[in-house]
Amino acid sequence: MKQFSISSLLAVALLSCCLKVEAQSFGDLPQAQQAQALRSQDIAQVQQTPQVQEPISRTSWQSGTYGPVPELTEDKMAEIKPFGADLFTGGFRGVRADGLNSSYKILPGDQVTLRLWGAVEVDRILPVDAQGNVFIPTIGPVQVMGVSHGQLDSIVRSAVRQVYSDKVSVYTNLQGVQPVAVFVTGYVTKPGRYAGVPSDSILYFLDQASGIDERLGSYRHISIIRAGNVLARLDLYNFLLTGQMPHGQLQDGDTIFVEARGPVVTVHGDVGRAYHYELNQQKLFGQTLTELAKLNPGVSHVLLRGNRSEGPYSSYKPLGEFASVEVADGDEVMFFVDQRDNHIVVQLEGNYLGQSHFVLPKDASLHELLNSVAIDPQETSYQSVSVRRLSVAERQRQSLMESLRRLETTYLGAPSATVEESAIRVREAELITTFVEKARQVKPNGRLVVTHQDKIMDLRLQDGDIITLPPRSDSILISGEVYVPQSVVYVKGKSVSDYITGAGGFSQHADKSRILVVRQNGEVRSASDVSLQPGDEILILPAVSSKNVQLATSITQILYQIAVATKVALDL
Repeated sequence: MKQFSISSLLAVALLSCCLKVEAQSFGDLPQAQQAQALRSQDIAQVQQTPQVQEPISRTSWQSGTYGPVPELTEDKMAEIKPFGADLFTGGFRGVRADGLNSSYKILPGDQVTLRLWGAVEVDRILPVDAQGNVFIPTIGPVQVMGVSHGQLDSIVRSAVRQVYSDKVSVYTNLQGVQPVAVFVTGYVTKPGRYAGVPSDSILYFLDQASGIDERLGSYRHISIIRAGNVLARLDLYNFLLTGQMPHGQLQDGDTIFVEARGPVVTVHGDVGRAYHYELNQQKLFGQTLTELAKLNPGVSHVLLRGNRSEGPYSSYKPLGEFASVEVADGDEVMFFVDQRDNHIVVQLEGNYLGQSHFVLPKDASLHELLNSVAIDPQETSYQSVSVRRLSVAERQRQSLMESLRRLETTYLGAPSATVEESAIRVREAELITTFVEKARQVKPNGRLVVTHQDKIMDLRLQDGDIITLPPRSDSILISGEVYVPQSVVYVKGKSVSDYITGAGGFSQHADKSRILVVRQNGEVRSASDVSLQPGDEILILPAVSSKNVQLATSITQILYQIAVATKVALDL
């Protein structure tokens, strides 16, 4: 693709200004005019070689290019929690079950409401005795221990029918359940004996013990012990990942025992959240770990570091190969989006025809892009093209912050020899503090001037660039320290002073020696060095009211820096 500049398009467009105006791009011009425009551009580039600033590298380890491997410091390691630690923040201890659910198994000490009417009438609350029976008058004992709440009515109804065959209606209900006390011990934060009801969740009792010890306790090996026998083993990962945690009903005197933590692997990098994952097998491979960790979209590679019997071990593998790699206790696993993108996305703003976003090769240039953009020459000021770039905005911000830091360091800590000088220092400190506070809120626009001697210079585009094609303007904007900031029609031959006078003249805070002209292409010049053009902005900076010449000079320089970066005259 041949390179070109918008200024070449301007030269060709002027040749055909008497023809019918229609949407066009450089590629739409006749070949003879294209050749003529390109030759003139080549001559200009030979005569004047621009100093194109090399863009700041956006390379990083995560983006698949060179850079330092991110170290997991002790402070960062301390911030990473075990997977499952968020379970025990009080969300279970405050919700206690009442035991009155259909699956609850009746135990000695529970109370059953019984009502019989018809041939016989009974209305009593019957306790379940130590043998697991309820005693019904005129009928005798009925075994209900181990019966679910949902089956209670049918069991009692069947016993009543054996004595009273008909004309007796039966109603039963579980009035209340016997509370239980359960021991919670092992590697928990606060071992102890905690009260609940038999149907309470294991999590309810663990939460009462303030959860599992994050450094020593296991989230995958929890035992329910009754009379010295292990009734069940629980793995909280099943609950966290699938929502399932089957367990039997607890009884008074049961013990919940949290075992010591097993082997642990630390996972961080391009994942949803960094965690310590506990291994549940003698051997664990990468496939299981990728299923546990929530990987960010685009993860392609894995860095594994740890220790083996032969010494320190490190490997960097594609995600697919990591599936069969064995991980061990103490390993550190970092997932990375490590794919080199060979394309960039840039955006147009202003006056143009067609799409606003373009996906281009990484080495695409400004001229190549503009060659494919259709414009209406009567509507677009294509000789005033500029580029807004994130890296330029960041450098402008850093430069401004450094200037403000030097200003504070130089003047706010300066000593005073006399009382009079001390009073002056106080007033200067107030001025500096107010100015710095306002200046820190400024957001540079990252405008990159790409014109030189009325030529649009070529440069390599970066991802996120915004190319501005401003509309043609017939006005002049007067802003800053004038009494009536306004936008007026451009009149050829009219001077800067004429426009300022028309805006009410200088305000009392104006610095009459600091008048800037801001071009549509982002270029900022002193008003004394340029002649006005349609679309220009006349910007009058404020004067610094300080007898300290050095301080006034420093603040004025920063004001100029802000004006260049934002096209704003900061009010003092």
